[in-house]
Amino acid sequence: MSSSQLGFFVRCCLVILAVGSALYVSGPALSWRFKKGIRLGGNAQACGPCVCDCPPPLSLLNIAPGSINLSVTDCGKHDPDLNKEMGKQFVDLLTEELKLLESVAEEHTHHMNLTFLEARRLASQYQKEAEKCNTATETCEDARERSEAALTKEKKLTALWERQARQFGWEGE
Repeated sequence: MSSSQLGFFVRCCLVILAVGSALYVSGPALSWRFKKGIRLGGNAQACGPCVCDCPPPLSLLNIAPGSINLSVTDCGKHDPDLNKEMGKQFVDLLTEELKLLESVAEEHTHHMNLTFLEARRLASQYQKEAEKCNTATETCEDARERSEAALTKEKKLTALWERQARQFGWEGE
């Protein structure tokens, strides 16, 4: 599926989602109007205007006097842990917060130190492996130089023997 096809597919899905959401939200109202229109169009009689003589709605003060303050004095009164916590002074709470932060920092430092030691151990191991590779490379290079020198020496010796053989009448292959 190409990028343009994927973009078209996503746009189509978004349009379908938007239409579905609109129908879901406005569907009940449209359904009610549709049913109301069918009833009025049929043999059903139309209702007259409703006469309501309802009392005014009760306010929050009438329902629950004193709740407008939103402070409940005995909230948590019977919870010993909450009482102990609420009885602490602000300085004590700050001290406790600092101790918690200090312990988190110590754990973080401990984890960081362990990670650092592991990294140093791995670096040392890699350094040893690199030294082994360098030593092996130097050994191979020395052997190559010796064999190159031996080959050069052997070529010179062969050329000398060939020259002497030609002097004695050898014509070669």
